[in-house]
Amino acid sequence: MALFQYFPNYVWNLSLAIALESGAKIGEIVDMCAPLLDAAERGEDAGTPAFMAQWVAMAERLSGLADEDEARGRLFSAGEKLKRASLYFAVAERMQGHGHPGKAATYARQLDSFEKGTRFAGESAERVEIPYEGKTLSAVWTRAPGAANGPTVIYCNGLDSTKELLYFSGLPQALAKRGISTLSVDQPGTGEALRLQNLPATHESERWASAWVDWLETQPEVDPKRIGMTGISLGGYYTPRAVAFEPRFAAGAVWGANHDWAEVQQKRLRREGENPVPHYWGHVLWVFGATDMDDFLEKSKGMTLDGVMERITVPFLVTHGEKDRQIGLEYAHKSYDQLTNAAQRELKIFTAREGGVEHVGADNMAFGKDYIADWFADTLGGKLG
Repeated sequence: MALFQYFPNYVWNLSLAIALESGAKIGEIVDMCAPLLDAAERGEDAGTPAFMAQWVAMAERLSGLADEDEARGRLFSAGEKLKRASLYFAVAERMQGHGHPGKAATYARQLDSFEKGTRFAGESAERVEIPYEGKTLSAVWTRAPGAANGPTVIYCNGLDSTKELLYFSGLPQALAKRGISTLSVDQPGTGEALRLQNLPATHESERWASAWVDWLETQPEVDPKRIGMTGISLGGYYTPRAVAFEPRFAAGAVWGANHDWAEVQQKRLRREGENPVPHYWGHVLWVFGATDMDDFLEKSKGMTLDGVMERITVPFLVTHGEKDRQIGLEYAHKSYDQLTNAAQRELKIFTAREGGVEHVGADNMAFGKDYIADWFADTLGGKLG
């Protein structure tokens, strides 16, 4: 299997794949993308305003149709349209550089559409927040049906995702089916934490992960002895770091290994491998609250798991796509090989036989979400069928 190649560059195709794997409808995709082929030829950065205009227009159209459903009391139908609107707003906003006109307003529409859409659709997607270093952190709380003193997984973003995109990945729903609740978090450097609270990323992910464990320990649905953590993309760095330094975690898994992100930046400076978003260097400066490249490289130099993986003593799963064009497969082997003190360890490489070979399974996320959900059910005590 391979990434759907609609546009002439990887970065735009990645955004398209994220949408397709998160609930987009192919007819709407065609209507949004067909007018963008000429803009895409100008390069992954230059054509992004046109991309935003088309995707926002479709999201607004769906919002209008949802209003008509709501007026007739058809809330389930309205909710489905609003969820897709939120997804399209999210993808449009993600493609824009920091400070781009309309970016903040588009993000606000994403949040509003998601809250209203999931509520109308009757889904378990409650927004929760906690105090953190004088500000607040937010998350989407997905309770497993009938959960009481049950297992829970904290699910964190990568470099450029949001808690809403985590929800749309399908992993929280796959875990809920297995009796496991999920807390999809906007950690510092992502989502609301960055955009609304101005909280930049930190390599010390245990700081914010421990704050969420504190909150989970107060929830009646949660067994505090069965809290796991997972992360997608750059979450493949954040999760092992947090599990290594926060002893209350009972298990950890990564959807894409990210063993040495500091080294990856040097590779990207040499134009080795693909970037995840347009306007990449401006994006990472914003994420880390850096003033210039030297400041960014200094702030991100701690993002290596050398000397960290050995601290993990609980069960841990490393997954990776065989043909990941952003983060090399060798990093998955490094993370796995250094899990020398884990109670149990597993390495799962997704190959062409099943799919999910691209970065975090962008070609097919079904295999990754099901494998990780099954592994947590085995490890934390959930249902498998």
